[in-house]
Amino acid sequence: MRHRRSGDALAFLGRVIGTYWQGGTMIIRPVELRDLDQLHQLAQLTQYGLTTLPKDRAIFEKRVKQSLRSFEDLSDADPQGQLYLFVMEEPTSGKIVGTCGIVSKVGGFKPFYAFDVVQEIQESTVLGSRHEHQVLTLLKNHDGPTEIGSLFLHPDYRGGGNGRVLSLSRFLFIAQWPKLFEKEVIAEMRGVVDEQGNSPFWEALGVHFFGIDFPHADMLSLINKDFIEELNPRHPVYVDLLPDEAKASIAQVHANTVPARRLLESEGFRYECLVDIFEAGPVLHCQRDEIRLVRESRVLPIKEVRDGLPEETPIYVVAAIEPTFRLSSGRLLASEDHVIIDPTLANELSLEPGQQVRFARLKPPAQPKNIGA
Repeated sequence: MRHRRSGDALAFLGRVIGTYWQGGTMIIRPVELRDLDQLHQLAQLTQYGLTTLPKDRAIFEKRVKQSLRSFEDLSDADPQGQLYLFVMEEPTSGKIVGTCGIVSKVGGFKPFYAFDVVQEIQESTVLGSRHEHQVLTLLKNHDGPTEIGSLFLHPDYRGGGNGRVLSLSRFLFIAQWPKLFEKEVIAEMRGVVDEQGNSPFWEALGVHFFGIDFPHADMLSLINKDFIEELNPRHPVYVDLLPDEAKASIAQVHANTVPARRLLESEGFRYECLVDIFEAGPVLHCQRDEIRLVRESRVLPIKEVRDGLPEETPIYVVAAIEPTFRLSSGRLLASEDHVIIDPTLANELSLEPGQQVRFARLKPPAQPKNIGA
């Protein structure tokens, strides 16, 4: 009985903490140069396979400055590979606890590379046999889609909805400025890599062509992609010829990435037989305007800031649009032409009646169960 009571107490504490966090204690905003030191410290906590969060400070500084240039002009310019980095900040302490990003377009002068997983059928009339084979063919895309990535949350702040809010924040930004982004959005999910940086897929294939370990290749791809074109296999690769462990890792995600994949799939993303060329992690796809949060989000003015909203009031992700994009989560009452928000959310986002906000439900409404006949 003691263990059961302890478990119940922990579960209750988890619900309390989760409710507190989901009430909107974090702010997500565009990265600033003053965040660099904290972001560099945060990057030291990442594991292998998160290339877009480099541990090298100089590389990270270049990415932050690139993002600052992108945020300077949010006019309806065509997507040309602009980088938009965001941070999750704890308002009371100013601590940066997470980050995420969007690349408006991949490809261009340096193409986007992936393996296309193709089903090939071979038949023999002589033997009366038919065989299906998975074949990896190199895809080079110079005119690619928008890509979301760079998602990382400090381990101490995981749970209670923080990761969901951080991930979804990108979609409210896309919904507000859709013309800055391509009509298709992808997410390269981290594949199977252990704590030492070993990838079974890379060990079975890539290392034989590139002659370097996975972490080195993964980081080099962020700086200069020329080596991919020069050394990658020039002919299709038959999956059947790879070791079992490498085969099993294709289109699978790192254990820590499973929740992120499920969240994106709940927003409409799907695997369409493209995998990363290094560790074979899946590439998920969704049409920009079909992403659940983009599709369902609305812009309305605030009519009232009201304390004591009912407990059953849904939790929303809410973004202040002017003068700068800032996002949090909290309780909100929405009608056809206005919203009512609670004081905590208004204070965090510096909102007042009359200002407009973009908002969407944090989670899709539960679907009624089909009892059937």
